[in-house]
Amino acid sequence: MYQSFIGLEVHIHLVSKTKVFCGCRAAFGDEPNTNVCPVCMGYPGVLPSLNIESMRMGCIVAKSLNCRIPEKTWFERKQYFYPDMPKNYQISQFTSPLGQEGCLDIEGKGIKKRVRIKECHLEEDAGKMIHTGTASLLDYNRAGVSLLEIVTEPDMETGEEAELFIQQLRRMVRYLGVCDGNMEEGSLRADANVSINLPGRGLGRKVEIKNLNSSRFVRLGLNYEIRRQGALLDAGKTVAQETRLWNQNRDQTEQMRTKENAHDYRYFPEPDLPVFTPDTAFLKSVDDALVELPVPRMRRFEREYALTGEQADLLCDEKALADYFEEAVGEAEKRSMTKQDGAARIANWLLTDIKHILAREGIEISAIGSFKLTPRRLASVVALAAQGQVSMKNAKQALETAILEDRDPQTLIKERGWEQLTDPVKIAEAVQSVYAAEAGTFAQIRTAIAGGNRKRQQTLTAYLVGKVLALTGGRADPKIAGAQIEALIKQ
Repeated sequence: MYQSFIGLEVHIHLVSKTKVFCGCRAAFGDEPNTNVCPVCMGYPGVLPSLNIESMRMGCIVAKSLNCRIPEKTWFERKQYFYPDMPKNYQISQFTSPLGQEGCLDIEGKGIKKRVRIKECHLEEDAGKMIHTGTASLLDYNRAGVSLLEIVTEPDMETGEEAELFIQQLRRMVRYLGVCDGNMEEGSLRADANVSINLPGRGLGRKVEIKNLNSSRFVRLGLNYEIRRQGALLDAGKTVAQETRLWNQNRDQTEQMRTKENAHDYRYFPEPDLPVFTPDTAFLKSVDDALVELPVPRMRRFEREYALTGEQADLLCDEKALADYFEEAVGEAEKRSMTKQDGAARIANWLLTDIKHILAREGIEISAIGSFKLTPRRLASVVALAAQGQVSMKNAKQALETAILEDRDPQTLIKERGWEQLTDPVKIAEAVQSVYAAEAGTFAQIRTAIAGGNRKRQQTLTAYLVGKVLALTGGRADPKIAGAQIEALIKQ
């Protein structure tokens, strides 16, 4: 039995409008090689200039990961040749990264662990290589885009833990608004370092798995690599220190190249960028941008609103959805609903009917803030249904119409006569009509009662209540209708 050690290097694209050291547009999907200039293309004699917004976003992530921001930080040149790196060096951070010695508590799926963060450092991304048959094409639009690298200590032991770390980190940076987290577009990608050894012997020989672009591939690749290394050691062989790739078609890792060491990069201070010393105003702007993060917010939802863990997890998946939920609960409280009752009902609507409508209309959850059904409108319908002033059927119809016509659902309910019918006399008229049309059903219920068949009795009674509701356009109070039907059965 071996002990495994997993550390991650997660790269996130910061959503700055321009690149980190020049004024070129930073955007995914533009025409190849259109967002380039002499600086990001590495022409001789050009001078980089730090994008302060990228630095601020990097520090926001670092603070959210409980990192220490040093009094001074600077950039170095990381030397290496590769076709997608025009300058043959990358401007990065090595000696004094912007975030140091932090941690992230991961929780969920039966896992609860603190993962130490070694550092967060800001650097420029490389371009993109596109391989087509025997040719390789180069798109330099991505060269120079702001990239924040988050490096963990080797504190994780399984692919499942690493997958959860990636998922929680992705959710966190989306909450902070510094990265869109689209792994399929390369906005967030990970390199995973893994080694195994006998318990108590410390780290083994490290193998790196490069460019994992989904949390699922992180899990599969690491678990495969742990098994592969274990088989080698069991056979008396040595694990080679190397870089490997995950082949998703074969569900296995494959050798890419032998592993370099850090000193191969010949780091030295970037002579064209001054040392960055964050002042009080900069640090305040970082603190002002911090938000309540997903896991603490989930736990608060459970405590404050008495939601289940699953409900809290789903509602906190996107900040926009969690914000919408809390605003709707506040509106429900203004309508004489208790916080927990309003929360339970609104959570149910959001996670069922509203989620279905959003999917049908092609609206992303993150765009729910611009949804025609505002939190106030949702709360008004939920309150009316809870107070028995409108049936659930008509409440849903009012919501659908409100979205279609961009109108207040409470006004629609009044205009179209969808309020709950509670007048016993008017309900009795519908009950008598059903009694006349369904005499045979009433007889079957009496037979079921005589035979002690309670289930049959309840099924048929519910059928009759449905008939009354159909006659009244879904407006009759089912409790009143049910009581009157019960009285007729006993005659």
